[in-house]
Amino acid sequence: MPYQIKLPIKETSILLINDMQREQLLLARRRKGIFRLRVENTEHHCRLTDVSIKEYLIASHIKPWRNCTSEEMLDGNNGLLMCPHIGFLFDRGFIGFTDDGELLVSKQLDPEILGAWNIHKRNVGSFNSKQIQYILFHLEFVFKG
Repeated sequence: MPYQIKLPIKETSILLINDMQREQLLLARRRKGIFRLRVENTEHHCRLTDVSIKEYLIASHIKPWRNCTSEEMLDGNNGLLMCPHIGFLFDRGFIGFTDDGELLVSKQLDPEILGAWNIHKRNVGSFNSKQIQYILFHLEFVFKG
């Protein structure tokens, strides 16, 4: 029997899914929760804004989820806690970090965004050795240098 799920986009939208699809959605939600908890064990605040109130932060993959093995998807070292606007820039390759924590800004990012969002070039602190592996992947394959 199909399940009805209300989508957050439109209050009147209803998605009919079967048992297998429902199980996959539940597993995905659980994995996101596990990933976030693991990231919180390594990261304690947004490195660029210093916001530490977890309700205002997202757990963002360093190596994109679509490129990860099953193990990497849940590895807390493959994540950073970020304010949503910082995560947006990071996920799309507009900002990145060197392995020693220097902020890199893509030439494709409109400089007005940095000022409007009060983002200044600076060092965000060191990463552990496992995080560095993911940071290097992000620099090579995601960052729009």
